[in-house]
Amino acid sequence: MFAELQTIPGPQVLWWALTPLLLLSGGGLLLLTLSSLRANLPRWVSTTWVIGISTAAFISLFPIWNRISEEGPRTFLADAVGIDHSSLFITGILILVVVATTLLSHSYLQREDLPEIELYVLLLLAAAGGIVMASANGLIVLFLGIEILSLATYVLAAYHLRRIESQEAALKYFILGAFASAFLLYGIALIYGATGSTNLVEINAWLSKNILFEDGLLLAGFAMLLAGLGFKVAAVPFHAWTPDVYQGAPSPVVGWMAAGVKAASFAALLRVFVSTFGSYSADWRPALAALAIASVLGGSIGAVVQKDVKRMLAYSSITHAGFLLIGVEAATERGTTATFTYLAIYAFLAVGSFAVISVLGHEGDNKHTLETYKGLGTRKPVLAGAFTVLLLAQAGVPFTSGFIAKFGVIAASVEARSWTPAIVAMLATAIAAFVYLRIIVSMYLSEPSQEGSVSVDLGSRIVIAVSAALTIVIGVFPSFLVDLANNAIPILVGG
Repeated sequence: MFAELQTIPGPQVLWWALTPLLLLSGGGLLLLTLSSLRANLPRWVSTTWVIGISTAAFISLFPIWNRISEEGPRTFLADAVGIDHSSLFITGILILVVVATTLLSHSYLQREDLPEIELYVLLLLAAAGGIVMASANGLIVLFLGIEILSLATYVLAAYHLRRIESQEAALKYFILGAFASAFLLYGIALIYGATGSTNLVEINAWLSKNILFEDGLLLAGFAMLLAGLGFKVAAVPFHAWTPDVYQGAPSPVVGWMAAGVKAASFAALLRVFVSTFGSYSADWRPALAALAIASVLGGSIGAVVQKDVKRMLAYSSITHAGFLLIGVEAATERGTTATFTYLAIYAFLAVGSFAVISVLGHEGDNKHTLETYKGLGTRKPVLAGAFTVLLLAQAGVPFTSGFIAKFGVIAASVEARSWTPAIVAMLATAIAAFVYLRIIVSMYLSEPSQEGSVSVDLGSRIVIAVSAALTIVIGVFPSFLVDLANNAIPILVGG
């Protein structure tokens, strides 16, 4: 007698919720397949394909957002993946950064005589990894998303084949990233040992019902998770790779690293610490406060002594990571809203700034000293004006989007009675302002340099113009973005 066969249902899959992820990853694989079947594919075909796929993925977010608003957050794949407004918000940021990076890369790759399709495929796969990070409902899925994002970005950093600095940047990034991944994996193992699960919902429920009298294993897990994620967001003291990698990597890729990688990493940080380990916030908030203070001071002071604009903005990125950590450290809804608002604002500030750097880098992508920017206000007044707007926003000048971002995280920190990070952040803002004003003075109050003529391609014009325009519009009318971020509070939902 044969035993009666029983049908065991597999894990539920909500395909409609995976639409953006499937479009980006599937679009990248299809582009790679098409290029392998037909050599010498025209450049405009691959560029149009990536922008089209990304646009379709962005449009697909709207019906998903509305459905989540009506039905609430959903979980599927055996509770390994969760979809809520926060994951959709970060997905939207990642897609827009992909579009901006593609527009910048088209002319850049042609100027540098570099292959195009491989960069686009890696960019789409990196974005797919970021989406997985923002939607992870478990630490293992989160780790997989981080590795997909990281491996693609390591290769992107080395993409300029004829620049030894690009190869060196990728090697440093890879080696230090491997250590960070090891810390992250050990942290996940320790969390599992302390709680008996890697699922974020189960961990949160277990910690809310149980009191650990000996929580050394759990705290060690916190420390290692924080070290791993701290590397991804370029927080001091895990920032050592940032200046060299930013300087050596192709300029459009640096825009992706500053905006896209940071957005995905902070989404993971919020999802893990604020949403999952919120009941233990008294244990991890001091560590986050220390990282935030070290980052805003280390980044702003480090930028002051630089003469290379690319390295200046690398240290500026560290400073911005510190401000974002202040929002996370508040561990409140207002702090989370401020962090998401900051991530959206910094995304277009970063891609717009590195668009200018990419244009002024000239052939070879190595003209990034302050000398290159001397007299830019005379040679290219519109370009200099747009860059000035972006720099003033990063300095936090009122009536720009940067002021809204910095005011939001500082206000959230004060509300949470974290006085020290808030005070240090305001001090660091004054120090960082000197760096941005130094570039502006060089553009307007210095004699024009002897550099060759500056040619701004169409893609760079679009990215710079949109970034500068959004900086002004959001600075004057911030309510729409703030309300959107307020609706994007991460929510953990079990099956």
